[in-house]
Amino acid sequence: MTLPLSDSALIGTCLAASALGLLVLTGGGGNGAPDADTVATAQVEDAPAPEPEAQAMSDAPADVDEEFGDQVRAYLLDNPEVIFEAVAVYEERNMAAQTDMSRELIAANADAIFDDGFSWVGGNPDGDITLVEFVDYRCGFCQRAHDEVFGFVEADGNTRLIMKEFPILGPESEMAARYAIAVLNEKGDDAYEQVHGALLGHDAPITDEALSDLSADLGLDHDVIAAAMDSDATTEVIVANRDLAQRLQITGTPTFVMEDEMIRGFVEADVLANVAADLRD
Repeated sequence: MTLPLSDSALIGTCLAASALGLLVLTGGGGNGAPDADTVATAQVEDAPAPEPEAQAMSDAPADVDEEFGDQVRAYLLDNPEVIFEAVAVYEERNMAAQTDMSRELIAANADAIFDDGFSWVGGNPDGDITLVEFVDYRCGFCQRAHDEVFGFVEADGNTRLIMKEFPILGPESEMAARYAIAVLNEKGDDAYEQVHGALLGHDAPITDEALSDLSADLGLDHDVIAAAMDSDATTEVIVANRDLAQRLQITGTPTFVMEDEMIRGFVEADVLANVAADLRD
C-alpha cells in the first residue's frame, strides 16, 4: 500500500515528467537515440556538473527538432491533463511492482513472519487471517494505530494478531521493547497485552523508574523483569526482528503484514477490514 502523493509532490512530479517527456520526444524522434536510463547514467558518470547559470541551456540536446518541439509544447499547454494522466499511470505501475516485490519477500520469509515461536500471538489464534505488526513503542503513529488494530481484531473475530517489537527510534525504544519482551517471556501473554497497551499509551520518557512504576501498577515483579531485559534471549528476539525487517525492506513503523499484503504506515480499522475482506474473497 502506497500513501498518496501530497499536492506539492504531485505538482513537482508532473513538472518533472513533462520536462523529461519533452526532452525525450524532442531528442531525435527515435532515430537511434539512447533511452532515458542510459542518458541519465551517462550524465551522472561522465559529465561535469554544470554551472547554475548554464543549467537551462545544458538541459536541451543540441539536435532538437525545434518545429516538433514547439508542437509538443503547444500540445501540452493545450492539454495539461495529459501530464497528470501520465503520472497516474506511472504511479499505478510503480505500486503494482512494489506489491509484487513485497509478496515475493513475504513468501520467502513466511515462517519467520507468521510462526517464529517467540512473538506474542493474540486475537483469534485459529483465525483465517493473520495480521502482523512491526511496532516501536515511541512511534507516534504506532500509538495512534493501537486502538485501530485492536478494534479491528475484536470486531472481526477471525483474525490472528502477531506483534513484533522493532525498536528503531533510539535507546528509549529499545528499553521499552526489551521490557515488553521480558514481560512476555517471564509473565505470559495476558501480562504482555497489558504492557503493550500501557507502553503505547505512555507519553512520558521511558526510564527505569517509569518501567518500575508500570510493573507496580500491573502487579508484576519488576526485579525479575529487569533481569530478563538484559538477557541473551531478549537480545536474540530484537536481533531476529531487525534481521527480518531488513529482509522485508521494512524501514519504518508501524508496518503491517496481512497474509501476502504489506501495509506501510498508519491505517485505520476500516482499511484493515477492507484488506481482510479482499483476501477472503
